[in-house]
Amino acid sequence: MRIAVFGSPRTPAGHPRILPGARRAAVAALAAGSLLLSAGCSSNDDSENTQARPTGAPATVPSASSSPPSAKGSVKVVSTLTEGLASPWGLAELPGGDLLVSSRDGRTITRIDGSTGKQTLLGTVPGVSPAGEGGLLGIAVSPAFDTDHLLYAYFTTASDNRIARMPYDGTGKAPGRQLGAPHTILRGIPKGYIHNGGRIAFGPDGMLYAGTGETGQTRELSQDKKSLAGKILRMTPDGRPAPGNPVPGSLMYSYGHRNVQGLAWDGQKRLWASEFGQDTWDELNQIVPGGNYGWPKYEGKVGKAGFVDPVAQWRPSEASPSGIAFARGSIWMAGLRGERLWRIPLSGSPGREPLAAPQSFLQGKYGRLRTVLAAGGSRLWLVTSNTDTRGTPKPGDDRILVLQVR
Repeated sequence: MRIAVFGSPRTPAGHPRILPGARRAAVAALAAGSLLLSAGCSSNDDSENTQARPTGAPATVPSASSSPPSAKGSVKVVSTLTEGLASPWGLAELPGGDLLVSSRDGRTITRIDGSTGKQTLLGTVPGVSPAGEGGLLGIAVSPAFDTDHLLYAYFTTASDNRIARMPYDGTGKAPGRQLGAPHTILRGIPKGYIHNGGRIAFGPDGMLYAGTGETGQTRELSQDKKSLAGKILRMTPDGRPAPGNPVPGSLMYSYGHRNVQGLAWDGQKRLWASEFGQDTWDELNQIVPGGNYGWPKYEGKVGKAGFVDPVAQWRPSEASPSGIAFARGSIWMAGLRGERLWRIPLSGSPGREPLAAPQSFLQGKYGRLRTVLAAGGSRLWLVTSNTDTRGTPKPGDDRILVLQVR
């Protein structure tokens, strides 16, 4: 593996609800030496990032010494938690097990009862300007939600992409009026009709990570270390450059990305990211601080000095990946154009190669798949994306599925 590092050398980087028959695992612990998943979109630009489970409770994570997963896995659709969602994009879990889902085009955040699937509108996020792949994208819950009651959102405005936080108070307030005014913590992320990135997640280090795109127009921004486009960013909860970043005083954590859509940490606290390619390769990347992931000069595995190769790659017709999650020793990756869920079993060793070849599930059964989130133990939540103007909606779309995986 060849790694280019900008700046300084690499640095280490309410209570869960009870599911029927099993106690929910808490959020995956995150670390500064995390990995990020990136996968590409095709030339018809199906570009669109799972994230670590951003709950308000501390997480239990499989230890680095836990046994690796089996080479072959399985997926069972247990139930449909809720349906009738419009252009769902971001998904986050609240303490206690309820979910929040963002509507890209509707500009709203809705609470989903984790047991019954009942939907309650929290409110509309002001300033969001949906167009193309832009709009209200990723959401996250503050690690200190039990005390600060803050939600975070990544969204597109008329001039840029931004990250803002806003108070959430559902006590005694009518549906639709439960969100407070947003406070922007980061502005000036370049926007485009496509390639806006959008996934955000808190790491176990308490820092906020964000995947951005290179706008689809100015590819060179990915290699421009002064630009926020085509990067993975790492910041404090108030939007300042996080301590220990590769370049002191900079938000950049890694660069050379085309359109980062998924973020997740594994049991060893390594960060993974999914990324849209162009015509050749979508990517799953392990993220190293300061790493250069090649775009626009390279796409997929090239073995060139100074660049980090992906751990796995796919043709865009098979993937065009969005969200990712870590569960049962594997990375699970949702595919948009590919209309399937990929399982990438990890070896658990310090190396970067997967334990076995990626395996796909649910191909074509539920259409486009947008976001996947660890639900504790062997369960995942999976969000479909057929009402995003690129899918063919069926009765009930879009929906959140409950999966049991191995």
